[in-house]
Amino acid sequence: MKSTASFLALAAPFAVFATSAFADDAWDLLAQVEIEEVMTETTYEVRKSFPEKLEAGISDFAITGYVVPLTDGPEAREFILVSDMGFCPFCGSPEHGTSLQVELADATAGLEEGTRITLQGNLEAITDPETFQSVIMKNAKLVQS
Repeated sequence: MKSTASFLALAAPFAVFATSAFADDAWDLLAQVEIEEVMTETTYEVRKSFPEKLEAGISDFAITGYVVPLTDGPEAREFILVSDMGFCPFCGSPEHGTSLQVELADATAGLEEGTRITLQGNLEAITDPETFQSVIMKNAKLVQS
């Protein structure tokens, strides 16, 4: 028996080297990624559909959000960025919003949970059919905190 369910992207890191996007509409663009989970008795697949703007990727993508650390420690190199702390995927609510995994170009100190920052980096699509993660921002640099 085949069952499908559509979801918005859990972690919205996106695709590489196309055009620039502005921080004002960045979260709206990430929310346009569609996820479809397809399960049968013998198979499992996560199908992802990206807006045309994201298919080829985006370099110099700018976005503003709130830091959700993935690890403890004084310096951060990887974390999740959310548009609103109320939408944090780790807070237990199944109704969380879009989030973005970030890999910084250089480790940065002082990025505590809830810190509001603006980043610029390269968005890459994650097309792996076994994960809900759809995009990741790599080589990100802190623009403003």
